[in-house]
This record gives sequence, C-alpha cells and structure tokens, in this order.
Amino acid sequence: QVQLVESGGGLVQAGGSLRLSCAASGRTFSNYAMGWFRQAPGKEREFVAAISWSGQSTDYAISVKGRFTISRDNAKNTMYLQMNSLKPDDTAVYYCAAEYNRAQAVAAYVNAYDYWGQGTQVTVSS
Repeated sequence: QVQLVESGGGLVQAGGSLRLSCAASGRTFSNYAMGWFRQAPGKEREFVAAISWSGQSTDYAISVKGRFTISRDNAKNTMYLQMNSLKPDDTAVYYCAAEYNRAQAVAAYVNAYDYWGQGTQVTVSS
C-alpha cells in the first residue's frame, strides 16, 4: 500500500500562485510514476500533470502547460505541483496519484494509477 497526502491548497486570486505537495509513504517512492489530477463540481476527474519515477519525463494537460510545473524529490518521498498564473477555471479538488511504473513513459488517464490521495481544495477567485 502507498499512502498519499496532499497539502498546499487554498484560496488565491486570479493570477496568483500556489504550490501543492504530495507526501508518500508505505512503499519505495522511486518505484512509482506520479500524477496530479483535479475534479471540479459536476465534472469528471481530469488529468493535470504526470512525472516518471526518475523525474526525466513529464506530461501536462494543454490547459495548464506553461503555467504549472510538476517535480519530485525521491529523497523526501514528495511530489510537487507549482501552479502559476492561476485562473478561476483551475478551481477544483486536486488529487495526487501513484502508478507502479519504472518506465520513463507516464500515463494521463485515471485508470492507470493504483493509489490516490484524499485531495486538496484549490479555489481561484476572479
């Protein structure tokens, strides 16, 4: 089992920044590719960003490319999402997820991931 705990969400004005963290425990963190997903009220959970176990490969949703940056620190068992130039459309619950995957390719779909955190709320006011 892998336990994932997100933190760093909150209320921010449009144009502002937030940094989300995802702390992992339970298994060897570097065996897992990691991803961020989000879910707004009444909408399906959607892909935001993903990073391979080594950090060499990353992928982003078109809607966040150039504004969000995903990273990880395997020594700290933690993944991050730096979110800049936030928009009201970014408002959602943000979830981190782990996929047992030692390849460099990363997945952008929900069913690829084995473990999920409880989520952290991000609200962007206009």
